[in-house]
Parts: sequence; structure tokens; C-alpha cells
Amino acid sequence: MTKQELRHNYLELRKTLSPKQLEIISENICHRAFSNFQLEKKRISLFLPIERTREINTYKIWEKAISFGAEVAVPKINHNTNELKHVLFESKDQLEIAKFGIPEPKRGRVIAAEHFNYVFLPLLAIDSNGYRVGYGKGYYDRFLKRCSPRCKFIGLNHFDEINEGISDLHPLDIKLDACITPNQIIRFE
Repeated sequence: MTKQELRHNYLELRKTLSPKQLEIISENICHRAFSNFQLEKKRISLFLPIERTREINTYKIWEKAISFGAEVAVPKINHNTNELKHVLFESKDQLEIAKFGIPEPKRGRVIAAEHFNYVFLPLLAIDSNGYRVGYGKGYYDRFLKRCSPRCKFIGLNHFDEINEGISDLHPLDIKLDACITPNQIIRFE
């Protein structure tokens, strides 16, 4: 399937989730993140959920990570350059709802891409090789290229389904190291 077909299918599938189902999915993913990855005292990039597209509630991951001494930064889009910068996320009063309905920091200390240990990424679909389908703007692919080779890229997926392949991969698409679903961790070699 193409990225556009996968994007459409999974956005529609998300619409069928009840608030309770989304909460359970978010809790399971948070639990798996901390059970399978050493996040204590690490530097983490974490997206915040777009409510209208029923993204995973990553505030749970943020709360637990900071209780373990991790530094968590969240992305802010520069619409002039189409780049992401990451700002240390210390409190919810830093946030405003920006373009596309994304909670973004209004202020805070910027953390450079090369300093992250883990990047948690939103996705709509993922294939068996670790390539993700996002919303189609390429912000994360440009950001991931600047990260350290030691940094782990982990997708968070609402659904356990892994697609066989994406028919229109781009040469600049970046492969993930792992994907967390509600019921499993998938590691890509």
C-alpha cells in the first residue's frame, strides 16, 4: 500500500476508538516503554498528542520519565525551515496549541538533536522493516538525521498490526529501531 492509503486507513480506524480504548492503549504503551527500555536519567524526545487525531496520551510517559530523573524535550515546528527543534518540557503551562493542533512549548531550553538517547515518534502505520508512515511532512525524518548514531528511534503504534511493506518509500525515510504497540515490542534489525 502507499503511504497515503495507509494514512487514510489508520486515521479512519483511530476514529473508531472510544476514549476508554485510547486510555487503555496509552497505559499499555507507557508500561511497555518503561519495562523494555532503560529510560531513567536519559534524555528523551517525546511528541505530545494531537487530540483531534486521537494520538496516544504521551503525558503518561512524560510524568513517569521525569519521576525517574529523565530530561524530556518536546518538538516545536519551525514552519519557515520545516525543521523541528526540541524544548525541555518542565510543565504544562509552557504549552500552547499550535498549527495542526499540536501542543508545543512557548518557551524553554532547546536541546540539540545529537544529545538524545531516545526519540519516541508518532506514527499512523509501520511496516515489517521499521519504516513508519506519519502525517507526510517529513519533519521527523529531517530531525532523526541529526541525532547521534547511538540514539534509539521508537515508534508508538495504536494497533498491533504491522504492514508487509510501504510501496512508495522515499530514500530519505529513516528506519526505526523498535515499535511499541499495546500488546508487544517489535524490534527491527
